Amino acid sequence: MTIPTPPIPEVEAPAIPGTLEIRNISKAFPNVQALMDVSLDIRPGEILAFIGENGAGKSTLLKIINGDYQPDTGTLTIDGQKLSFSNPSQAHKAGIRVIYQEPEIVPGVDVAENIWVGELPKRLGFIDRSKLEQLVQESLAEYGFQDVLPIHLLGEELSSAQRQLVEIMRALKSGVRVLALDEPTSSLTDDEVERLFTLVRRLRDEGVAIIYVSHRIKEILRLCDRIAVLRDGNLIAVKPATELTEDEIVRLMVGRKLSEFIQRTPAGAGREVLIVENLNSNWHAGVNFYIKAGEVVGFAGLIGAGRSELAKVIFGEMPINSGSVQVDGRETNIRRPDQAIANGIGFAPEDRKREGLLLVRNVLENTSIAILRQLCRFHFVNQRLEHSIAAGYVERLNVRTPSLKQEVGKLSGGNQQKVVLARWLAAKPKVLILDEPTRGIDVGAKAEIYRLIDELANEGLGIMFISSELPEILGLSDRIYVMQNGRITGELSGAEATEEAILKLAMVDNLTAIQAQIGETTQKESTL
Repeated sequence: MTIPTPPIPEVEAPAIPGTLEIRNISKAFPNVQALMDVSLDIRPGEILAFIGENGAGKSTLLKIINGDYQPDTGTLTIDGQKLSFSNPSQAHKAGIRVIYQEPEIVPGVDVAENIWVGELPKRLGFIDRSKLEQLVQESLAEYGFQDVLPIHLLGEELSSAQRQLVEIMRALKSGVRVLALDEPTSSLTDDEVERLFTLVRRLRDEGVAIIYVSHRIKEILRLCDRIAVLRDGNLIAVKPATELTEDEIVRLMVGRKLSEFIQRTPAGAGREVLIVENLNSNWHAGVNFYIKAGEVVGFAGLIGAGRSELAKVIFGEMPINSGSVQVDGRETNIRRPDQAIANGIGFAPEDRKREGLLLVRNVLENTSIAILRQLCRFHFVNQRLEHSIAAGYVERLNVRTPSLKQEVGKLSGGNQQKVVLARWLAAKPKVLILDEPTRGIDVGAKAEIYRLIDELANEGLGIMFISSELPEILGLSDRIYVMQNGRITGELSGAEATEEAILKLAMVDNLTAIQAQIGETTQKESTL
């Protein structure tokens, strides 16, 4: 008789020295279980991504690590030492720093004092300015940021990238062991993103444990070593980034592929609601296109192609030099946004926070601002009607907000975008221009935006849809115009549109230049 061999129990490998061990963390709020029995390791010399929809538990986990919240159950440990933080200061002393989306900067204080805030070197009871500047200059020079971050610049004068850099330098001078970055690239240019990535990789190589939180899946796959996926407060998976694709990450986050969310069910186009003929501006030359009622017309192109500028010229935010813009069969002379609105054009800009919303105002005010004149009688706003209209669109768009009085700046990115859309739906436009409407929002919110675009088009709205995401353009557009260097280089029907066809048209000038250069070289060689 053969005695079966008992299964060998799985033994967890010993943690690398300096690893932040998170074990069985749970956290509940009234009516919400934010985290449920989450366990994972954050290792030195590694970039670990936290990814998930809004409400998945990412922010709650960061706040527990940072000492903003205390867990209901579970432990944090480094090198066998149990950690218990009552506030962020205690986490900082343990070498843990979380840099949130809006860095904490003292506005009236310069860069040098912002970096050393709370630990300013003193001499005879006064700030030792000479010592402070020496310390800051040495630190900035070590990381190559002395030209990017002038030490005498005031906090209120700093760009988004500079504010983040101040927070990072503040953490580095304190001997950070675990550094968490929450949506760090949401307000950065491409050049600033590259600079940030270079710094993050250097810190990883120096042995810092990095937590990277972002909705940008491509960014995460490019930068991170491992990816932790959270869903509804549960840790779904922790895998090496090399083992995952974008579709697999989305499936782990929401249970479906991203492509399954992008569905267009055209109901048939009607009359031409927007006709642009021979439009010339400081950014464009001879632009011609049209959009019909019930159509989603995509605008594709590489960065700098002039798509966003075209939207702003049509909406009156940038000047038009010549050409015509017709809305619903009528010639317009749009020079200001209020004239565009009066002519039936709505515009959701790419940078919703700076250009599309009044962040310190509430949902009600942001929704009704485009129709205030219609709501006024004898110079007074009909508040009952204003509330009724705003509430109706907030409900229709499923804006997740405690109330219409909620400050818009405190909503998630997806809900902020829905408020922008609610504003234009309230104005009942004939043409709606959407510039990168899903940028910086999570997959679940993207799905809702896709559904809404399809729904609005089928209700007869003409939609000008600008996106840098080719799957979005291909999945939602009935027709596609491709732009390069301020010109339309081609038009594609939905049936003939492919990523290859779009990229070929987006790069036509570059290809022509390359072919011309090859031709010149061949001619010179033949004469020799």
